[in-house]
Amino acid sequence: MEQQNYLALVFPGQGSQSVGMLSKLAADYPEVKETFAQASQALGFDLWQLVDNGPEDQLNLTLNTQPAMLAAGVATYRVWRKQGGVLPGWMAGHSLGEYTALVCAEALTFEDAIKLVRERARLMQDAVPAGQGAMAAILGLTDAQVVAVCNQVSTEDSGVSPANFNAPGQVVIAGHSAAVNQAIDAAKQAGAKRAIALSVSVPSHCPLMESAAEKLLELLEQTPLQMPSIPVLHNVDVETHAAPEVIRNVLAQQLSKPVRWAASVKFMHEQGVSLFLECGPGKVLTGLNKRIASDARSHCFFDADSLAQALEMVK
Repeated sequence: MEQQNYLALVFPGQGSQSVGMLSKLAADYPEVKETFAQASQALGFDLWQLVDNGPEDQLNLTLNTQPAMLAAGVATYRVWRKQGGVLPGWMAGHSLGEYTALVCAEALTFEDAIKLVRERARLMQDAVPAGQGAMAAILGLTDAQVVAVCNQVSTEDSGVSPANFNAPGQVVIAGHSAAVNQAIDAAKQAGAKRAIALSVSVPSHCPLMESAAEKLLELLEQTPLQMPSIPVLHNVDVETHAAPEVIRNVLAQQLSKPVRWAASVKFMHEQGVSLFLECGPGKVLTGLNKRIASDARSHCFFDADSLAQALEMVK
């Protein structure tokens, strides 16, 4: 089946998880539990039990969230294909979601990816002692204003920088706790509509993750990777890559560099994408995509009804 260039499938990352997140889809399609059984075997514990029943605080631990969201995205994609969903012209994922995209584009095996993201989570957690790092969402300032705020409050010992350029007027920052708190105040003074600390245990996509990124690259170098069968747009440089060694490098860099989500969606839209389907739990990316490419259609599917709508949209 040939790829449809008007269609992009996008995969969510951490923050979209919830207890029971795929229970409706699993009730109708056996691929969901089959996918989670594969993940559980690779990890050595029952991931579906945790995702379906909680407890929530355990699911929200980075160590568990990353494999759970990867499995959820892959399971949803497998259902999509089994039900006759067309191949997209493009794939992309937000942060962790990039690994889901690479599995669905056949660049990484699911089993390797599950083990890899579990280790990625461990490395991220170990990189910064608890309480020393933080993240915050800044709403209502331009990208340039957020960069200026971060530069204004950063010192040699205490830094903060943009972590996610999510949509126009929505940027997440990350860094040392003290610098993030100062940036929140400075952003409000600069006219931000809102500047709020996020309840995360790890300051992702900032220089505090450089030690983790180096170790992740070593792991990636031991992981078999091949050229994706569908172009995957990467967070770090808003480009697609065919060579496995380049993909390994951009995945490692992703830990300590910002996620350029708004630029990624804009790029795909400029290449002719008129429909963005969010493949996996939640609707975070769908909300962002509507703001970035307002004249494109954006839809998320995670149960039988929303899947039926998505299948209708590609007819």
